[in-house]
Amino acid sequence: MEKIKYPTVGIDDILRTFWNAVRFYKGALATLVISIVVVNIAEVISPLFYKQFFDTVIAASDRSAVGESLFRTILIILAFNGFVWLGYRIASFVENRFLTTVSALLRQQAFDCLILHSYSFFSNNFTGSLVQRVNRLARSFDRLIDKLVWNMIPLFVKIVGVGIVLYLFKPVVAVIMLGWAILFLIFNYSVSVWKLRYDIKVAEADSRTTGVLADAITNHHSIQLFTKIKNESGYFKRVTNEQAAAHKISLDISAVVEAGQALLIILIEFFVFYLAIGYWTENIITVGFFVLLQAYILGLTHRLWEFSRVVRDIYESYADAKEMVEIMKLPYEIRDRKGAEKLAVSSGVVEFNDVSFSFNQTHGVLEHFNLCIEPGEKIALVGPSGAGKSTIVKLLLRLHEPVKGAIAIDGTDIKTATLDSLRKSIALVPQDTLLFHRTLMENIRYGSENASDEEVKRAAKLAHCDEFVDTLPAGFETYVGERGIKLSGGERQRVAIARAILKNAPILILDEATSSLDSHSEMLIQDALDTLMKGKTVIVIAHRLSTIRKMDRIVVINGGKIVETGGHETLLANENGLYKKLWTLQAGGFITDAGGETSVESEDEA
Repeated sequence: MEKIKYPTVGIDDILRTFWNAVRFYKGALATLVISIVVVNIAEVISPLFYKQFFDTVIAASDRSAVGESLFRTILIILAFNGFVWLGYRIASFVENRFLTTVSALLRQQAFDCLILHSYSFFSNNFTGSLVQRVNRLARSFDRLIDKLVWNMIPLFVKIVGVGIVLYLFKPVVAVIMLGWAILFLIFNYSVSVWKLRYDIKVAEADSRTTGVLADAITNHHSIQLFTKIKNESGYFKRVTNEQAAAHKISLDISAVVEAGQALLIILIEFFVFYLAIGYWTENIITVGFFVLLQAYILGLTHRLWEFSRVVRDIYESYADAKEMVEIMKLPYEIRDRKGAEKLAVSSGVVEFNDVSFSFNQTHGVLEHFNLCIEPGEKIALVGPSGAGKSTIVKLLLRLHEPVKGAIAIDGTDIKTATLDSLRKSIALVPQDTLLFHRTLMENIRYGSENASDEEVKRAAKLAHCDEFVDTLPAGFETYVGERGIKLSGGERQRVAIARAILKNAPILILDEATSSLDSHSEMLIQDALDTLMKGKTVIVIAHRLSTIRKMDRIVVINGGKIVETGGHETLLANENGLYKKLWTLQAGGFITDAGGETSVESEDEA
């Protein structure tokens, strides 16, 4: 698996990504922010009435005379608390709708961006890690908004509000409180920024653990059959231990931050009250002012204590979002060119003109490859494993791009056509068919989304799917399981053939379309394939040479080059030819590669 070089992502890129979803719901965001600001202003004002209450109680010589005044004060306090309660309820309901809607949109935008990446991109990434990155983007937005709205905005309002109120009473106390708050914030922010790189390592380690776990679960059958449980367990243990080590460092730093916070809180409470006692003894402040100070200290320390966690969560949100935003900023390896037009296939001529392709400088696959397939011609590509047969098909579908040369359909360079129109013009029946965890009806209808139920069933019958559909518990409405695991390999291949029948594209590619079938099923489906191939340009990747004897032309490939071409009988007549050698050896169930080494008759090309 090659390491992908992602573009550099900054906080501005992440905020821009979030804004692309938030901008559709600016009104809800404004309502949320205004609600939080207003209720926090009310929370700064309400302690003034507690001060008034206690000053009245302390100063009263006739308790009965001040009762009405005290009652009015607690009514005002009740009104403020009720207003705060109402404001928070409004903010909560607005946030619930805002977050769920925007998070869903972010997931959709991430999916739409992710799914357009190339075949190579998905080949070089763990499926589990990609799934987690999409979900993390939405979760990071949830966490970011939650911390900004419920922590950062209230903290800012309370610092400013408390500073203004205390300044009106005693400027020196206000300066001390504000200075302490600023020191507290600087300390926490500095440590949190330093800790960021460890949080990013934790996120990366988590993604790797998830990817390894998903890979092992996907290949659980191979792990058991090859008795590699201990090996995989040891490998997973190493990965999880690396994650645990990174997480431990992150947690230790958090513990140091909390220790520093606790010390700062102890010191501010002592010095503020020490100063206030001096003012009180000189009869400059009242007992109510002590109550006001205590209320403000408790309120500020509560908000400030959370600040380190807030900064940590914000940066963790950054680290979580960063991985997905990297993918969203990564240029598409294969995309529609500017001015690309829809491909209109009239006759179905396919031409490979001096095509070369390699995965890197040392791994060449095709060299100066030339091939012309005439309209309606049915050709077979044969050759040893690794010869380049599957690569030819992937280049035609633009899953890869040629390093040199061009591929044309009806004289149109496929690079100048839109990807959608190109791929709609080609139907592929792969050797290994993967299905969605949806109903059988939905999986077959993937060939043509507008097909009626009757058309789907007709295609299924032509592909002889009806032989196993009747045995399924819910017939066509049966869910086939993840990757189609509830169906056998042969049944999945019949579904792929039914899809191709329903798609009815002018160009057809069969990648050993009957390889997973028994002899009886193969005989039945061969009739369906004969019907499917009529009037189409057909490319067959053949492993079993007996299946391609009736092809119009057989193209023998070795080392990325055409070494022989012709009909079955013509090629067999060449005693020194590769086709003759392959045909002879295949009688024993084996096929040789270019170097004479023997390999089983299957192909897993890049």
